Amino acid sequence: MNLTGNPSLIEQLAASYALGTLRGGARRRFEALARSHAPVRAAALIWQGRMASVGELQPQIAPSPAVWKRIENLVHADQEAKAMLAARQVPAAVSAGGWWASLGLWRGASAAGAMAAVLAVVVGLNLNTTLNGQVRELSAKLAATPEIQYVAVLADDKSAPNMLVTFDPKHNQLQLKRVGAFQVGPDQSLELWALPQTGGPKSLGVLGEGAVIRLPAASEAVNNVPTLAISLEPKGGAPAGGGPTGPVLFKGALIPMNL
Repeated sequence: MNLTGNPSLIEQLAASYALGTLRGGARRRFEALARSHAPVRAAALIWQGRMASVGELQPQIAPSPAVWKRIENLVHADQEAKAMLAARQVPAAVSAGGWWASLGLWRGASAAGAMAAVLAVVVGLNLNTTLNGQVRELSAKLAATPEIQYVAVLADDKSAPNMLVTFDPKHNQLQLKRVGAFQVGPDQSLELWALPQTGGPKSLGVLGEGAVIRLPAASEAVNNVPTLAISLEPKGGAPAGGGPTGPVLFKGALIPMNL
């Protein structure tokens, strides 16, 4: 199966990878694909960021022994269900398409078991008013998850990734997340450029400091743009109306997520 041509499967695998339900040989194969395919690597980084943001709102609470017992029972039941399903379906799935074809089987079983365990913990904790407020805040945060139309992994000339870029048309916003260690000097700035199919580079903004940078951008500025690049400029960026004046440090393809 051509994974790079199946964005839905990429999303599912990246979510399982971030949740930790993608294990063993499947996890190693996914990591190998992520190293060689920018869309896979970008999806993995996005889902890891989502999972990290969810965890930030969760307080540390010790569940009661009864909760752990219910989780143990659920896990045991889930393992028995997976064993029964595997005995009936795995040989046929593997013969039809290898480990990719069998993903639906173990992914569904693992997700069901994980969700049941989470629900058991939430029900068993007897949430107080403060925690209820945090749960509502978490729900609102998840509901406000940006729509991602484009994604790019900008790397240096040695293919080492430095910046993960996503475009959210719902909020007309580019989000850049640093994934490398490059730092500019006090008299320098990084500037993001769109490299259209025709014409010269178009500036999308000067990057500020911080691990995550947000830049306003209209859909017309990124639609049908094949490549993004980051140049090193004097403090404040290149002169308006011109192109890059310094070296291009990072670049990468801007990939539509609905391929």
